[in-house]
Amino acid sequence: MPETFTSATNGPDDDAPFRSRLSFDLDVDICVVGAGLAGLTVALEAARLGASVAVLEGRHVGWNASGHQLGTVMPGYSLPIGDLIERVGLEDARELWALSKEGADYVRAAATEEAMPGIALTEGALEVSNVDAGETLISRLQTLSEDFETEVEGWQVDRVRDQLGTARYFHGIYYPRAFQIDGRKYIHGLAAQARRAGARIFEDTPVVSIDPSGIRKRIVTPSARLRASHIVLAGNVHLGAPLRRLSETLLPVWRYAAVTEPLGERLGEVIAFKGSVADSDGIDQFRIVDGDRLMWASPETTWEARPRRFAPVIQRRIATIFPQLGKVPIADVFGGAVGVTVHGMPQIGQLRKGLWVASGFGRQGLNTSAMAGQVIARSILWGEERWKLFSPFELVWAGGATGRVAGHLIGLWGRGHSAAAGALARYREGARARERVREARLAEANRQAGTRPPRGPPAGPRPVRPPPPRPVAAQDGGISAATSQESEKIRDGSV
Repeated sequence: MPETFTSATNGPDDDAPFRSRLSFDLDVDICVVGAGLAGLTVALEAARLGASVAVLEGRHVGWNASGHQLGTVMPGYSLPIGDLIERVGLEDARELWALSKEGADYVRAAATEEAMPGIALTEGALEVSNVDAGETLISRLQTLSEDFETEVEGWQVDRVRDQLGTARYFHGIYYPRAFQIDGRKYIHGLAAQARRAGARIFEDTPVVSIDPSGIRKRIVTPSARLRASHIVLAGNVHLGAPLRRLSETLLPVWRYAAVTEPLGERLGEVIAFKGSVADSDGIDQFRIVDGDRLMWASPETTWEARPRRFAPVIQRRIATIFPQLGKVPIADVFGGAVGVTVHGMPQIGQLRKGLWVASGFGRQGLNTSAMAGQVIARSILWGEERWKLFSPFELVWAGGATGRVAGHLIGLWGRGHSAAAGALARYREGARARERVREARLAEANRQAGTRPPRGPPAGPRPVRPPPPRPVAAQDGGISAATSQESEKIRDGSV
């Protein structure tokens, strides 16, 4: 019986195709493990280039993070651009950034209403700052526009607050070429296109073991065996026991999102911006869907939990940022785990001859997974070597349970630091505003009283007073020396 998947923005995916499990032995050119965004893009592109492809999925298409994301598509990676330059140098950073832009363009070309009905594409993304960081904004704008040829606009505080209706944010960077889509419609649209191109997708087919040696690699599943010239591991943090060493290079991070009930006209009165919004500290991320509903992501956690548990958390966060909305009713909560690498960049490349990896896309997965699918398919079938740009970002153990605890504590510290820095910035802004009001009131009071405000001392030189008379020296009973000399002149007859 086919499953019904609930779309984050457009209701049930009733037309999601049913795909059976693998129950017979099979030989193909390429076997993809994992039917997420990256795995399905590899399958689609390889099938279009003429290869025979089989996709093995332990559960169902898009069951994890690939089918549970906010749908924002923009260039870049989870690793900040300054850190990327520091790691690989400016020239390689430019090439990597260009690849990320190609990934975004790929999604835009695929996610059309004709190809994927109900994709609900909207334009624009805004990154806002929790603190007054004008100089940092200018520096980043120059880097993005001049060094990385990315179309961006800097928004001043007044414009940000006019569009968002909150005093919590300051400056912003607007990406006019970024866009949003319905993530679940996209993942199922990719699966449908891959199947039409000739790829075979098998759900409920976990991988029991892999033997990557030899020209023809062997994959064992519970009910069948498969042979392939190339294997692409695209299973994120859920690759399972046969690939535990690879999955342990990823830190699992869960993020849940809520969709409110329809809020009517009051939502548009508070939030005028129609694209997606994310703060620079990675805490808030939200956008309007279906015209009058708000989709909002919760803070990240390194431990899995029931999604409905986060509904009150998201309600409180919305009320904190937009008190005009109050306690909004929540219609649905969804989420999944993404794999975050230690270095912050995706894992893309060849582990050994014929064994490829495409995972670790972290918090920015739509454009990077699309790019990875293209790069790996063309590397296998055309011999391209652009995957070597990712060689500096090797596989690094993520620390296991200790790493998850550390990640959780770092996340708590980051949110606390962001909250404190934001509160301090708003306090300083309020103090400056109060000082301006005080000065304006003082000036108005002086004007009404007909007096001038007090002035400082004159700028010119002060007049010099004459020196005081010299003290009289007491001699011979108080007669001065000058008087004594005058008396001598009279007695001598000289006067």
